[in-house]
Amino acid sequence: EVQLVESGGGSVETGGSLTLSCVASGLTHSYYCMGWFRQAAGKEREAVASFYTGGGSAYYADSVQGRFTISQDNAMNAMYLQMNSLQPEDTAMYYCAADYDPFGGNCFRDWNEYNFWGQGTQVTVSS
Repeated sequence: EVQLVESGGGSVETGGSLTLSCVASGLTHSYYCMGWFRQAAGKEREAVASFYTGGGSAYYADSVQGRFTISQDNAMNAMYLQMNSLQPEDTAMYYCAADYDPFGGNCFRDWNEYNFWGQGTQVTVSS
């Protein structure tokens, strides 16, 4: 059974930083798309950042490019999202997600193309 568990959310002021963590278990294959998504109140879930465990570049939404960094720790089966220069518009529930993909390609996909999800962690940025 695949389990993804996020942590690290919280409340910060504009310009602050947070690092989200996602610990994965049950990912039995070698190649997955791994991604962070977020959903603000009343809005659709959107992709924030993603990467392919088989290698290649990470992908970022334009709105977070240069401020957020996605990374992984294979030894810990963990994924992280370092978020700097946070803005009120970054306020949302943040989710980590995984999708088995033996072929690679662009992992920056719509949320409905990912099969496995964590429960989410709330990030609130005050002005």
